[in-house]
Amino acid sequence: MRDPGGRGLRPPPTLFAVWTKGDQLMRRLIRSAAAATAAVGLAVIPTASAGATPEPSSQEWWFKGWSIQQQVWPLTKGQGVTVAVLDSGVNGNLPDMKPATLPGTDVVSGGNGWTDHDEQGHGTAIASVIASRGTKTGFVGIAPEAKILPVRTQSDGPYLSKAIRFAVDRGAKVINMSIGNQGATMYPDQCPPEVFSSIRYAIDKDVVLVASAGNTGDEDNAAEYPGSCPGVVAVGALGRDGHAWKKSQRQPYVAVGAPGVDVGGLSQTGHVWTTGEGTSQASALTAGAVALIRAKYPQMGAREVVQLLTNTTKDFGSPDQLGRGVVSIPRALRVKVPASAPNPVFARYDKAVAQAPKKSGGGGATSSAPAEKKSGGSSTMLFAGVGVVVIAVLVVGGVVLMRRGKSKGVSAGAPPAAPMGPPSFGRQPGGHTGPQRSPYADPSQQPGFGQPGGPQFGGQPGNGAPQFHPPAGGQEPRQ
Repeated sequence: MRDPGGRGLRPPPTLFAVWTKGDQLMRRLIRSAAAATAAVGLAVIPTASAGATPEPSSQEWWFKGWSIQQQVWPLTKGQGVTVAVLDSGVNGNLPDMKPATLPGTDVVSGGNGWTDHDEQGHGTAIASVIASRGTKTGFVGIAPEAKILPVRTQSDGPYLSKAIRFAVDRGAKVINMSIGNQGATMYPDQCPPEVFSSIRYAIDKDVVLVASAGNTGDEDNAAEYPGSCPGVVAVGALGRDGHAWKKSQRQPYVAVGAPGVDVGGLSQTGHVWTTGEGTSQASALTAGAVALIRAKYPQMGAREVVQLLTNTTKDFGSPDQLGRGVVSIPRALRVKVPASAPNPVFARYDKAVAQAPKKSGGGGATSSAPAEKKSGGSSTMLFAGVGVVVIAVLVVGGVVLMRRGKSKGVSAGAPPAAPMGPPSFGRQPGGHTGPQRSPYADPSQQPGFGQPGGPQFGGQPGNGAPQFHPPAGGQEPRQ
């Protein structure tokens, strides 16, 4: 046996000596292990129970598509970033949402934004996709350390403008607007002047604005603001089959795409909606992605964040519905984009700013705007131009209708979908530009819509709250 001090060989020990040393060594090991266990119990267990992010639920298939747990969360979970959710309000009292939700506002009827005025909770669902803590239900947002600033609003220009300014003044660095108004074509640059003025205010304060593109791409395909407004990242919806959702708007203002089919969320009562479809969800996931980027790169300005987001996408085809491609969070966190890279969102914004009329002394852009009619037979709002008195408006069948609600909704009770395959949200090497089959698609899996015929998200027609309908068909999923 070699002397530990390096002095050569020593005589073999007696059996008693071996047993004695072994016993002493064992006792020391036991004491050390006990001490280590106690230390771990004191230092690790409370931290894990209080701060660890739960495993995402199995139906959140976009976690696998983006490899969030493996490639994103080790780098960022959105800490330090506030995302304003301009919607129907958020139930911030839910256990999963309370740690995430800040005091907000209700620009329609007053309050702190913690009441969801949608019948089943559109705003709560959207906020949960972004930043739910998942500690009660297991439904986890993609940026679970970000904060949510709830702002209840309507999609009418005056309400929306006020909501944007409130969010900016309360420190939001990302604004999500999963709402839509089909009156866009009545305005210059497809955006009401007061809304565009607020967007300029937000961008001047280094805020990224994200909005849903619209859900009538297979119908009238009307341009919808705020998604159509210059400076806003408008998001189309992608299905887990790798194809653009058929109802996603086909418009040149669409900047990027994101998962929007079979995307659930929390209802205002805390129920987990297992599936849904719409550009509302796609917008929320993109806003969450922006929060993750901003947390990782806090010194990066809003313009550069959008440039990074739009230049690290994956091409799934359908550029009229998915813009420059599907958002790839892993690539956005790792790829350096040159300053000369295209930035179509801000190119359009800069052009609109250069052509915009001078602001009035009150700080808002002056303009005239046609009357808009709310869906559901609600009253018509008139916007007076400078020096012009609008005497009467004839409401006929050809008047442009305001459509609320980007998202088709989230239905309850469906069993979770089977987990999908490995991620692939990132541009293919070699400049591949053709459409691809999704690596997470399961052709045998039919979408599960839970209980058919569920109530409509959106409250009374014409109240300005976004509608969140259960998908058509209402069939139960195949097992």
